[in-house]
Amino acid sequence: MKLSKTSWLFLAIGIFIIALVGLGAVRSNQVARQNQLDQELTQAQLRLKGFQIEQLSQRKRELERQLNQTLAKFEADRAVLSPPIDSIAISRTLFDIATTHHAEIVEINSPGLASVNLEGVRSSALAVNVRVKGDLPALVDFVADVNNSFKTGVFKSIEINVPEATSGEKASANIQLYLYAYQGN
Repeated sequence: MKLSKTSWLFLAIGIFIIALVGLGAVRSNQVARQNQLDQELTQAQLRLKGFQIEQLSQRKRELERQLNQTLAKFEADRAVLSPPIDSIAISRTLFDIATTHHAEIVEINSPGLASVNLEGVRSSALAVNVRVKGDLPALVDFVADVNNSFKTGVFKSIEINVPEATSGEKASANIQLYLYAYQGN
């Protein structure tokens, strides 16, 4: 079958219309996709503006400052705990305090060093038991001065015995003291 010129013309116009409709559909999809991408970009820009980079960098500087302060405090605290525990020096200090307050040390003993864990920090602990005699005000001053003299010391117990006034005996105190030192890692 042979097609006439008019048939060829209609056929060409039909193919052109089909191609035009196909191109229109593709363009319509591209425009819809472009609109969707523009909306997503606008939303992303709004979220990015919400971050306010200056505030974040200021917060970072503040946190770094706090970290440096914490590290400095840690080092200072570690320095306080770091001196080794010397039982001879401790005994000498206790005798000096007793002499200052007119008290008499009757007994000093210690079971020795022990390794302990204080809040996750390995430390050495020296338990010291002291029995001291003297007037009641002297014993109270002795205990207060011991507390001030040993920065890493903690009293486990203090027992003060006050005899009757007619007995003629002096008051006595039994003190259990723990002294701590940092061991390191």
